[in-house]
Parts: sequence; C-alpha cells; structure tokens
Amino acid sequence: MANQALLIMDLQNGIVRRLSSEKAESLLTLLADATTAARKAKTQVIYVRVAFRPGAPEISRRNQSFSNLANSTTMDEKDDATQIHPAISPLPGDIVVVKRRVSAFSGSDLDVVLRSLGIDSLVLAGIATSGVVLSTLRQAADLDFALTVLEDGCADMDPEVHRVLVEKVYPRQAKVTTVSKWVHSLGS
Repeated sequence: MANQALLIMDLQNGIVRRLSSEKAESLLTLLADATTAARKAKTQVIYVRVAFRPGAPEISRRNQSFSNLANSTTMDEKDDATQIHPAISPLPGDIVVVKRRVSAFSGSDLDVVLRSLGIDSLVLAGIATSGVVLSTLRQAADLDFALTVLEDGCADMDPEVHRVLVEKVYPRQAKVTTVSKWVHSLGS
C-alpha cells in the first residue's frame, strides 16, 4: 500500500457552523470514524485549517475570495472560529497545518511535511467540496500524488455542485469512495 495520509481540511469551528446541524453532525461522525481507522492503520492524519495573522497581512484587497475577511477579527490564528472542531480534535501524532489560501498547499508547509514523511498518496475530506477539496485535489494531482476523495467526508453549501464534482469531475484525477469503503480497505 502506498504511504498515505488522510487530510481533514477546513473542519474548523467557523466553517462547520455554516452547515445545517444535521449535516454537520453526520459529517463529523463519519470523519471521526475515518480518523480513528487511519490512526489504527498507521495512516498519518493531517488537519488543515485556514487562519491569518492579526490584521491579516496575507490578504490582498485584490483577492475577491478573502478580501472581506481582511477586516474580520474572527479568522485570527488563535480565534475559536479557526480551531479544529472538538468532535474531531487532533491527537498526539497528528499534524496540524495552517494555510493562508483555499488549497491546503497554498501558504502552508504541507508539501514539506508530506515529502519529509515520504507520503505519496492523499485521502481528501473537508468543507467545501467546491473549495479546499477541489483546489487541493488539482494541486496534488499536479504534484503527482495518488488521490482518493471521501465523497461523504466532504460537504458543500450547494448539494448539486457537490454531486457534479464527486460524480463527474473528481473521478478524472482521483478514486472517489465513501468513508465506510475506505475504512474497510484499511482492514480496520
């Protein structure tokens, strides 16, 4: 089996709160199962969260996606909104990466961590399917990682966008499966 890592992306308090309580609970339960199985199988668990320094000097006013956050005090590295949701808190041995853009690779040290650990296969999960998951998948594919997307381990504010991505777009560059099937493949 490839040396793989499970990336849990943007499952932080402020982003999880955007989901309905039912969807959030379901997603957090599935990802808690995935992280437990990954640890048991000795698969590296890596959490990725988005946060900025006080005053957000990383955000250009030209950046349409992030410019509204530039004056926000809720996306500071230490703010509750940027912390990993307690239902899936990192454990000792897990790695937490802070990014400054949509992709897990942009503005972070993720690539250095993956290369250092000899990781060549990534399993992607997170919020949003059309945001961090899509951006990370595209960049990881260009970096020659083998890719798996946990379709029910991802969520998007637009269910139709989620469906189109996991059914039509992602299969071109990744294996798309469910958390249950992936956990089973680990032998857990």
